[in-house]
Amino acid sequence: MSEPASQGQIAVVLPDGSELEVDADATVEDCAYEIGPGLGRDTIAGKLDGELVAKEEPVYDGAALEIVTDQSDEYLEVMRHSAAHCLAQAVERHFDDVKLAIGPPTDEGFYYDFDDLEVDEADLETLEGEIEEIVEADYEIEREEVSVEEAKERLADEPYKLELLEELAEDGEQVTFYSQGEWEDLCAGPHVDSTGEIGAVKLLEIAGAYWRGDEENPMQTRIYGTAFEDEGGLETFLERREEAKERDHRKIGNEMDLFSIQDVTGPGLPLYHPAGKTILRELERFVESVNEASGYDYVETPHVFKTELWHRSGHYENYAEDMFIFDVNDDEFALKPMNCPGHAAIFQDHSWSYRDLPIRYAENGKVYRKEQRGELSGLSRVWAFTIDDGHLFIRPDQIEREVEGIMDAIDEVLSTFDLEYDVALATRPEKSVGSDEIWEKAESQLEAVLEKRNVDYDLEPGDGAFYGPKIDYSFEDAIGRSWDGPTVQLDFNMPERFEMSYVGEDNEEHQPVMIHRALYGSYERFFMMLIEHYEGNFPLWLAPEQVRVLPISDANLGYAHRVANEFDGFRIEVDDRDATLERKIRAAHDDRVPYQIIVGDNEEEAGTISVRDRFEAQEYDVELEDFRAHLESERDEKRSEPDFLAE
Repeated sequence: MSEPASQGQIAVVLPDGSELEVDADATVEDCAYEIGPGLGRDTIAGKLDGELVAKEEPVYDGAALEIVTDQSDEYLEVMRHSAAHCLAQAVERHFDDVKLAIGPPTDEGFYYDFDDLEVDEADLETLEGEIEEIVEADYEIEREEVSVEEAKERLADEPYKLELLEELAEDGEQVTFYSQGEWEDLCAGPHVDSTGEIGAVKLLEIAGAYWRGDEENPMQTRIYGTAFEDEGGLETFLERREEAKERDHRKIGNEMDLFSIQDVTGPGLPLYHPAGKTILRELERFVESVNEASGYDYVETPHVFKTELWHRSGHYENYAEDMFIFDVNDDEFALKPMNCPGHAAIFQDHSWSYRDLPIRYAENGKVYRKEQRGELSGLSRVWAFTIDDGHLFIRPDQIEREVEGIMDAIDEVLSTFDLEYDVALATRPEKSVGSDEIWEKAESQLEAVLEKRNVDYDLEPGDGAFYGPKIDYSFEDAIGRSWDGPTVQLDFNMPERFEMSYVGEDNEEHQPVMIHRALYGSYERFFMMLIEHYEGNFPLWLAPEQVRVLPISDANLGYAHRVANEFDGFRIEVDDRDATLERKIRAAHDDRVPYQIIVGDNEEEAGTISVRDRFEAQEYDVELEDFRAHLESERDEKRSEPDFLAE
């Protein structure tokens, strides 16, 4: 950073790396006008060091500044925030004595939480009509700074807003209100300039939500909605949403008998049925083969440890509210929320030389995290889940090579499923352990690897783990939704906390570096994504039932079983029900079986089979050996779709 040109001036850093010198009291909008009057007029909001802020927000010396206009990716988020305000305004116009809570934008829209509101699905259409009137009225959205004392007076009848106010600012400070027409709300913004700038709005559903996500707090009414710049964007979203409902893993999981989450076992604790466990075992075998090829040794750690371990690792002070903690006699224990301290303890139990490193441990480790019940959803968010965990203990000079090796393994895994992905570098969060020097070193080394590999990556400030920065992968499914996936995390803190060491070439003790990595992320979330990505139509190598033999009549049952016996090593069943061939074909299709073998008198006489795939294509007079050879290659190569009839 260069020195400011004169007293009373500061410098901000623009996206191209250049510096802009402005007055010390300049706002985001002022900076935009300094760059150019057109940009100033178009400014909707700004980003300061990655944080979305109102255009009226003051900048500060050294801040990384981005200007947000209606052409920016962030514009939709700003507009949806304003749409949430329109929803709250519409609710207060139609319902008396409603208490306002919060109304943020989300990845797919927005929501607003209300207390003392009784509303049903039939009311959503009425509220949508009111929102349309608010938009058409084109109210100016005005920002006003007021003192905390004045804010308390304005919010005297809003207990939830008052609670937020107590946390936002102390007496004597300023807070912001946004108003549109007769309605106003305590809010940091940013927002569009007027309600008329809000495009197409749709209210989606009603749900319950605990205030602040805490089950001890009151249950509120949450109304979800979405907004787009035009009707075309909204229509595309709604079509995709309907398709997502058809692909819902809970629906398909029930149809295919893959898993269940039952009240009798507890929330967020999935039970895997035989078909579901079959898929999980295939996923496990695949990642185990990748790990073994990369030189990992498998270890196993218990589900529960004394909290002494969690104090040492730093989890107790940074993660205790998300842990299941309990007493046994005079000792305090906790279910493990992560596997890394157990692996650190294994490493610490030995003496190591620099020649021994890297040490690579892997474990399919079950962990437990106390999510709020209202946030639990199928397999996407659970209390108990399994991580395909790996931890490496390495010398500092091995960082680049080992991180690259992990990234190669992640590439192999994601390409096997034909998943396109994005990469992000997540940096130090507010709640973290370790010195600034350690964090700067770790972040710069991960950044160096990404730059060397020419990886196109985003920066996610503050999204790192509490013990170190990380490279995060997210991938898209078949209908364009993004999911969190693999991760690589660099950790200089846990080795220090566990007093890990190795003897270097100089015969002195040195501290190793620890790398945390997962190739799937968690099995539960990855499995959930695959169910929806494939809509239950799993590739042959994953399908719970790979082939089904359909005898045309009872007279062909014996031949059907003899045929099935020729496919040992495959998951194959014979449909011996008293049903027509058409019903058997339909059942196999509904059960999402990749291949059907049809045998009748002609096939039995010739010693051949007819093969039908899930796309309803069929080939006759197929030699058993030819089909088996194809199945073996399709399975072993982990092809995405049945392709025998495409050959």
